[in-house]
Amino acid sequence: MTTPTYDIEQTAMADGFLRIAGVDEVGRGPLAGPVVAAAVILNPVDIPQGLNDSKKLTAKRRAALDAAIREQADFAVAEATVAEIDEHNILRASHLAMERAVAALNPPPDYLLIDGNMIPRGLSIPAQAVVKGDARSVSIAAASILAKNWRDQVMVDLAQQHPGYGWESNAGYPTKMHREALRNLGVTPHHRRSFKPVHNILYQE
Repeated sequence: MTTPTYDIEQTAMADGFLRIAGVDEVGRGPLAGPVVAAAVILNPVDIPQGLNDSKKLTAKRRAALDAAIREQADFAVAEATVAEIDEHNILRASHLAMERAVAALNPPPDYLLIDGNMIPRGLSIPAQAVVKGDARSVSIAAASILAKNWRDQVMVDLAQQHPGYGWESNAGYPTKMHREALRNLGVTPHHRRSFKPVHNILYQE
């Protein structure tokens, strides 16, 4: 199994860039909650050990790495709301969250590594799209860890306000329990109305 490296960052450094940020988002698939993005600039001489795609890490390992990233790197986390997801679409909303995370980095980065195959249109900094970036670049992996931990905590908090949907364990993804709760308990203000399973329940009458 390949683990992410600092190779892509070093190539950018060889081209003269100094502050290289990895950018990733979490939460395109859920039926509820915001989409969250993070941007991380690692210190090349002090990179936390064990960085990997957040989906490949245990919750305990993610929490430990989250703390290490916050201590050793420059970072920012940002959201796009459910209203923005419904107004634009999930892709544009995830790009908005990425743009906000990048804009919140201070001092700003001079080069971006964006997870995926598209560069958000609102970014003016030189950028490179990296497909499966969280498995290839430690900077993107670090961003995926911060974004996932942040979003999971948001959903745990929302679960206390809206019990029964299982958000504390499913993070808003369309599990069997979540879909059944949608049918039985109805739609909350935190559900994405533009997503088909939610839309269908709202308009089945």
